[in-house]
Amino acid sequence: MTKRISIRDVAASAGVSVTTVSHVLNATPGTRVKPETRDRVQQVARELGYQASTIARSLRTQRSHTIAMISDEIATTPHAGRIILGAQEAASSHGLLLMLVNSGGDPAVEEAEIQALAQRQVDGFIYATMYHREVELPDALRRVPTVLLDARCEDPAVPSAVPDEYAGGRAATQALIDAGHRRIGYANNADDIPATRGRLAGHLDALAAAGIDPDPALVVTAPSDTGGGLTAGRTLLALPDRPTAVFAFNDRMAMGVYHAATERGVDIPRELSVVGFDNQELIAEGLRPPLTTMALPHYEMGMWAVEALVARIRDPHTPAEQVELPCPLVDRASVAPPET
Repeated sequence: MTKRISIRDVAASAGVSVTTVSHVLNATPGTRVKPETRDRVQQVARELGYQASTIARSLRTQRSHTIAMISDEIATTPHAGRIILGAQEAASSHGLLLMLVNSGGDPAVEEAEIQALAQRQVDGFIYATMYHREVELPDALRRVPTVLLDARCEDPAVPSAVPDEYAGGRAATQALIDAGHRRIGYANNADDIPATRGRLAGHLDALAAAGIDPDPALVVTAPSDTGGGLTAGRTLLALPDRPTAVFAFNDRMAMGVYHAATERGVDIPRELSVVGFDNQELIAEGLRPPLTTMALPHYEMGMWAVEALVARIRDPHTPAEQVELPCPLVDRASVAPPET
């Protein structure tokens, strides 16, 4: 039978006291341990294969070292992988276990899940939504450390991370302006959500900064799916002075614009440049030509949310931040200079 390595074994091998080892391995706040001593203890613990007792540590620290991500439908969306990966890697770096539950958008299920997780004494919650929107924070989450992911609420005391929709919309349009386009259409989303407002404002400001007068006929509003993009694309391409480029609210609408271009025999990107938003890789890489698009910072939001939550678990008085994370341009092959 293999002997379980104890904290005393680590202390003896490292030549330090049991108390010092405990402070190092438990990251006890407020303690002073020399960096070289801390490194030596951690190295000896790894070499000996020391594994802390989770139950003993929880009893001692009054923490479960578990955090929960509760969401509406995020676990079933194409974006879930990057969000969960970012959160998982950040949690692991702090020695935390990340639990993921999905409510399916049902308030009753959500309430039951929060109650069940609270009974298991999770240290904090990440409340995530499928898309950037404004939410009403459940009352039960106001009593425990909580961070919003891809969502905001009215309470400024609740930290949140969302995409910078405005800057992303502005950068998407700027990419088309930089390619030489002056007549740029926008396939806009019909839903009144933060992303709709932010991306349109960024688009219009990019035009204004380039000295391009906005033409209301070039902004066509439709549902934010492929059918909506097809409708918007048909409307834009039927204009007497049609645009030489289109910025689409998301990649699904961009795919609809592609279909509209195919119907009219318009070549992408020679006769029409297209930029999308979201970087849904199955769409963006599957289109021909592959779609230039703005990537949502899902991985970065997942990582930021865990870091913000850990800070509030350690110190409930940590100032709450509401951050907007940048959306980088993913340059593929759907943008070219306009034909002369």
